[in-house]
Amino acid sequence: MPTSSWSALRSTPSARHLPHLAFLLVAVGTLMRLITVNSALCWMVAPPTVLLVVLYVGGLTRWERLGARGSRTWFALVLLLWFWVLWALPSALAPWYGWLAVPLAVVAQRLPGRRTSLLAIAVITVLLMASLTRISGGPDPEVLGPPIAAVWATVALYRTQQRLTRELAETRGELARRQREAGRLAERARIARDLHDCLAQELAGSRMLLQAAVRDWDRRPDVARMQMRAVVQALGAHLTETRSIIGDLTPPALADNDLGAALRDLCARTQSAAGAGHITFRTEGEPVSLSTDQAKALLRAAQTLLANACEHAYAAHIRVTLSYANDETASVEVADDGAGFDPTAPARAKGRGFGLSGARDRLHEVSGTLTVDSAPGHGTRGRATVPLRTRVMAGTP
Repeated sequence: MPTSSWSALRSTPSARHLPHLAFLLVAVGTLMRLITVNSALCWMVAPPTVLLVVLYVGGLTRWERLGARGSRTWFALVLLLWFWVLWALPSALAPWYGWLAVPLAVVAQRLPGRRTSLLAIAVITVLLMASLTRISGGPDPEVLGPPIAAVWATVALYRTQQRLTRELAETRGELARRQREAGRLAERARIARDLHDCLAQELAGSRMLLQAAVRDWDRRPDVARMQMRAVVQALGAHLTETRSIIGDLTPPALADNDLGAALRDLCARTQSAAGAGHITFRTEGEPVSLSTDQAKALLRAAQTLLANACEHAYAAHIRVTLSYANDETASVEVADDGAGFDPTAPARAKGRGFGLSGARDRLHEVSGTLTVDSAPGHGTRGRATVPLRTRVMAGTP
């Protein structure tokens, strides 16, 4: 038995104590009956019985220090003392004393080495049969059967327990491995969403501004310079967002715990991009503080819906609405009059469609939902919603 198991045996009450408790009860009970009989034979057997109890308890409490050779030597001495006392006891006491073979079989299975354990159990069986045969005057099945069957039943139960313990350890190890793998995949998905929401969409907007500046460079240099300044300003914001992702920090737009201000700023920055439609923003209901994760999920969802409306739908008008409904939900709706699409159709181009799935995953982590209603030629309406039942002040983890 491993060292840790013996330590647990000494410190934590469990079923493992029962065989050893039975050993002590039988040994001490036999000793008390010997003292009661008060015969010369009984006083001759009593000291070895006391020595057996002391040796048994001492070996268990110092099992770690015995080592392989020490544990075998200790068990051999315990076995010899037990057999000597069993052989010397009167016929009235010997059968009860013979039941000590069961806890001894438990200890034998914990000896180092499978062959050693099996040999020790075989020796216990032979010694028990010899003693009980002498007591009964011959091989009586009614006398020999119960204790020997108990010894080998104990062996079988112990082997089964060891097998189940190994299987449980393997199952726990596999579960831990899968949990680590799931955590790794979830973290990769989170980073992918952050990169898409921050870098991909923001860089796409900067690219649109640069393309417009190139077109206006010769004909309208003042407009081109203004667009270049907007790109420089946007790239500064992108750099801050990227550092936020690296440090797993709150988006800078949410630093003041104001989702409305963050959305208003997002709309203004998107509006400044060449080719973007007219964007309006409004708030409905009494603002309620959200947790950082909830506010971040809503902001990222709005960012995704706005980017889709500008980059893919070519919408002329976009309406963004932040709503608080009866202290139960908070939602952000982005509606546009763009080209629309079929939500059930697969993404046609590589990289398209990840934004919506990433937004759904992020909202799902805070018990939120994302619904998108659209049809080709009829615009798109996307709504991200989070519950307020478990509100936490924004800025708390």
